[in-house]
Amino acid sequence: MEQNTTLTAQVVVKNRSQWTNKHQNFTQRIERLYDVWNPTSADLLSGMKATVATLQSLIGEAVREGARLRALGSGWSFSRVAVTDGRLVNTAPLNVVFRISSTSVSHDYAGEQERLLFVQCGTSLAELNQYLATRQQSLTTSGASNGQTIVGAMSTGTHGSAIDVGAIQDHIVGLHLIVGPARQIWLERRSYPVVSDAFVQQISAELIRDDTLFNAALVSFGSFGFIHAVMIETVPIFLLEAHRQRMPLDSKLRRAIDTLDFSELPLPHGSERPYYFDVIINPHDLQNGVFVRTMYKRPYTQDHRRDADDDFVQLRPGDDLLAVLGVLSDALPELIPGVMNALSESRLKEFSNKVGTLGEIFDNTSTRGKAAGAAMGVPLSFASKALDTVLAVHEAEGPFAGVFALRFVKRSQAALAFTRFDPTCVVDLDGVFSKRSTGFFRRVWTTFAEAHIPYTVHWGKINNLDAAQVRRMYESAVDQWLASRRTLLDEASRRVFANSFLEHLDLAT
Repeated sequence: MEQNTTLTAQVVVKNRSQWTNKHQNFTQRIERLYDVWNPTSADLLSGMKATVATLQSLIGEAVREGARLRALGSGWSFSRVAVTDGRLVNTAPLNVVFRISSTSVSHDYAGEQERLLFVQCGTSLAELNQYLATRQQSLTTSGASNGQTIVGAMSTGTHGSAIDVGAIQDHIVGLHLIVGPARQIWLERRSYPVVSDAFVQQISAELIRDDTLFNAALVSFGSFGFIHAVMIETVPIFLLEAHRQRMPLDSKLRRAIDTLDFSELPLPHGSERPYYFDVIINPHDLQNGVFVRTMYKRPYTQDHRRDADDDFVQLRPGDDLLAVLGVLSDALPELIPGVMNALSESRLKEFSNKVGTLGEIFDNTSTRGKAAGAAMGVPLSFASKALDTVLAVHEAEGPFAGVFALRFVKRSQAALAFTRFDPTCVVDLDGVFSKRSTGFFRRVWTTFAEAHIPYTVHWGKINNLDAAQVRRMYESAVDQWLASRRTLLDEASRRVFANSFLEHLDLAT
């Protein structure tokens, strides 16, 4: 791509020696951190082309100097999947969003033009929700929080609990990949063409339509190059009507958990299928039941009363309390049940008919202290067995300073999406960061294997993956993913966008 001689993206170099993630559960040694800003320009396209040229120059510099480079999102991941000991590029300032014109849409596109949205990589889900709300549009689904960037959430497989629509990456239909100092690609599925040749020419990219390559790149943790932007499909804005009920963990609830057949449950709207469904379990108070949360999709009304607040999301104590709980969980584990029950009593309550848009309900843009989280995906038919296994580990080796949750999502098309079962039950273990918590996670993974429960793990959460486990979990999809990476990136760029995490899993070749 030709360098723009009149516009230049601003690069601020920060010679930092370390970087800490948002949840404060690890610190990574780094060589330096770049802040990259789009140039100020009335012409968005020219400004973005200048930004791409700048990013390509950073990649070229890394190639020449034998350094590693990674795009940095919001730092939301608990794992080191997306970081490097080399150079990090802070993408937060890269947050341009716009709708494309009719001339930019392929004649073969099967969707509606007004649903397409071009989103630059650093745009947070919170920013995206605000932009869409003013235009009477919405994302289809969301994770429990919206502090992540769109590309960060996509690249690690952020899932949510929308039972029939898939995870965040499943609503992305185009990728603008910078795969080297002199090559950029617009990638989409051959089976689902989206943009026109004119659009690709305007951004000076190379058009590739290939289902296998696209599905590999969707969940690739920053290792397929610098994802500069994505094209997403939005939907008309809607409301979610949310309810939380306390129920016994009995045969009726277990049947719903294992089948997503809700006919035996006393849900607020009888036989109507919920849009969202999850189950939150406080393992210290099972005798009083568990919390079942259902959300129903409703038409949007401008005069709706926004009820969204912390009750919609997971139990979140304050910053200082989380740190104290981490110390207590190691030094005085006998205090954990009482403290967790007190927190549960204050944060986990029944409610009904709380209404909000997707962005209003899932509006947690901050983290709270040193947290720890692990998540496993299991086939739906194993959901109850997986929960019983977690509870048995808790009984034998607890107490765990946190709560468990079961969330449900449609299978993803992404090659290495951890939501690969049809459908997937996600078993979330959310608590404080401590040696006791990480030891608990390890014991759960071991026990799942001993109990012959098929499972994957969330790439962006704490895990103990090795190369053999990845092979067992993803089988031939690993070879497809590796072949796709070799197709899109040359050897020098593959070295630049590798990291220790990938090398440990034999995914860096």
